[in-house]
Amino acid sequence: MPFETGPHIQAAAFCEQVIEDKTGLLSLIRIIDVITHTEARPEPPLEMPPVNWRMKLVLSLKPDRARGRHEIKIVPEEPSGEVEAPMQLSVYMDGEERGQNIIFDVAYTFTLEGLYWFQVLFDDALLTKMPFRVKYQRIVQPGKLV
Repeated sequence: MPFETGPHIQAAAFCEQVIEDKTGLLSLIRIIDVITHTEARPEPPLEMPPVNWRMKLVLSLKPDRARGRHEIKIVPEEPSGEVEAPMQLSVYMDGEERGQNIIFDVAYTFTLEGLYWFQVLFDDALLTKMPFRVKYQRIVQPGKLV
């Protein structure tokens, strides 16, 4: 197994907000892994229109022996299997128990209903995958009565 000696995942989540105090401790507010987009009107589209969504992606890693500078990539995969361009950054890991909290501001356009996967790569090796489901609710409302 490639990560027997680190890094180890303490947390991997999507949320609406993150509070980081002056000591580096995190509070994740409204952890989410599913959204429902609703179109309610006289003639809502049969297929879900693109949905723009803002959220935080939080990773909390413990290095163990994976010390030094490393590259982290987040690779979105659509329900169709199409892979999008990755979000990426470099991190410096030090100390066995001292963690690294990584917070991505994500503004993503969901174009399909279904299950999205966000692959987390550590130096180009798969560390974990994070699921995120998008649902579409279509409500046909009658037009105005005269």
